[in-house]
Formats: sequence, C-alpha cells, structure tokens
Amino acid sequence: MTAIYARVSTKRQEYEMQLTELRAYAERAGWETIEYTEKVSSVKHRPEFERLMEDARLRKFQIVLVWKVDRFGRSLKDFLNNVLLLDSFGIRFISATQAIDTNKHDPMAKFVLGLFGLLAEFEHGMIVERVKAGVAEAKRQGKHCGRPPRVFRRDRVAEMRAQGRSWREIAWELKLPLTTVRQSVRKVS
Repeated sequence: MTAIYARVSTKRQEYEMQLTELRAYAERAGWETIEYTEKVSSVKHRPEFERLMEDARLRKFQIVLVWKVDRFGRSLKDFLNNVLLLDSFGIRFISATQAIDTNKHDPMAKFVLGLFGLLAEFEHGMIVERVKAGVAEAKRQGKHCGRPPRVFRRDRVAEMRAQGRSWREIAWELKLPLTTVRQSVRKVS
C-alpha cells in the first residue's frame, strides 16, 4: 500500500494537479493507494499530515509518495525530520518530481538518507550556535536571559522559615514551587 500526500496552502489553490501526477506514478508502479489531502493547513496544525504520520507509525502502508518535498515539510529541518521519522518506521519516501527515493535496496538512496541525517544535524548545530551567540550578546548587554524571575516577597519566606515552617508548607501557602521557595532564601542572604 502507498500513501499519497498532497497539500495546498490556500482555499483558492487546488491539489488536483498533484493528485493526477501521483496517481499516475502509483499506477505505473502497480501500487494500491490511500490518499491524504490537506487544504488550508496552518503552520502548526496539519490534521491529515498528523493522521498520515500516525498511520505510518502503525505501518498501514509501506511508501509515502509526494509531488514535491515542499508539500511534505514546511522547512528543510521539518522535511528532514519527517523523512528520518518515516525511515525509523520502515516507510519508504518518494518525491515523484524530484527523484528523491529512500528505497533501502538502492545504494544511492542510502547515501541520500545519510546525507539528510547529516544536514539535519548540521542545521541543528547551526541553530544551537546562533542561540548561544544571541544569549551571550544579550548577557554582555546586561539583559536577563531565561525565564523571568518570579515576583513575590522573599522576606516573607525568610520570616516563615524563621518561625519554623517547613519548605513545603511555605511553598503551599505562597502557591510557589518548592525549588523557588528554597532558592529565594539564598538570594536574600
């Protein structure tokens, strides 16, 4: 069984062109198909895509067939992660118009899949470096980095502690995490 995935971004667009080519591709290969079509998907929510990935996890098909890679992933990282996830499920990925095929029996496909993995790692590394550089620059400028500090009366914690109250009691009464309460006394001292 082969899953066909077609997606367009707006109501005015049609995915019939994608489906026509993908159906013909599957027919030439002699594959039975199931179709997942997405129209007006949001950046964070693609219900048909999510259903496709869940069905892939359950191995309801052996191949995912798309028209172009940009129909499958919203960014290079998103595309790479999705293809690598499919591979971990044992699902082959094919982009019909771009000669991308992760067939395990093809040495070139193994190379391409390995390259995808390296690209995903490279992109992740670049993002980590940019974030670290940004945080270092923000700190250099005296800006606070990380979660904003909780606003509460730290002297009240010290008073309650001096009265012999447990950390847990104080945290519960002030509706604060236990760790925050314990650390607040260290900051006052």
